[in-house]
Amino acid sequence: MMSGLEIGAIAVSLGLDAFSVAVAFGMCRKVCLLGERVRLSLSFGLFQFFMPLLGFFAGARVSALFDTFDHWVVLAILGTLGTKMLYEAFRRKSDEQFPDLSRGIPLLLASFATSFDALAVGFSFALLVRTIFFPALVIGIVASTMTYLGVSLGHRLRREIAFQPEVIGGIALWAVGVKIFLEGFL
Repeated sequence: MMSGLEIGAIAVSLGLDAFSVAVAFGMCRKVCLLGERVRLSLSFGLFQFFMPLLGFFAGARVSALFDTFDHWVVLAILGTLGTKMLYEAFRRKSDEQFPDLSRGIPLLLASFATSFDALAVGFSFALLVRTIFFPALVIGIVASTMTYLGVSLGHRLRREIAFQPEVIGGIALWAVGVKIFLEGFL
């Protein structure tokens, strides 16, 4: 059985990708409404909750299939979102609002990309522990909280930055994607 401290450490480490994307999102919003923060937080948290469950029940046999390409998928998704952010930053007029990442397909893609690691954690939990529900719940709550805090921090940082924060947001999404991609080779 894993200790609460171990589960907490895993939850925080899994939540870091969601936090990074949330900071980038918050920096790119001129107005960051409560609904946007809540949608992003809930979606990231739910994906972080369900992915370990899916990994746990799929078992270790299937993990080898995902291990060969998971980092490529995450890089493609976050790279596409980052490129779109960079493109929009240089294309749009300064008074336009950046597109809302907290809705529709972009929300689902970002939620999936930031929670893909949680799938692998679920696979490993299948080998280590008898139960997954409580750890998955902790992972989901921590990710949701870190996402909300990340959006809030990013939006606050927006006021401190003299140039277009979308550029930093796009670069941050690429950086998270490349980090996960490189971890896939370790």
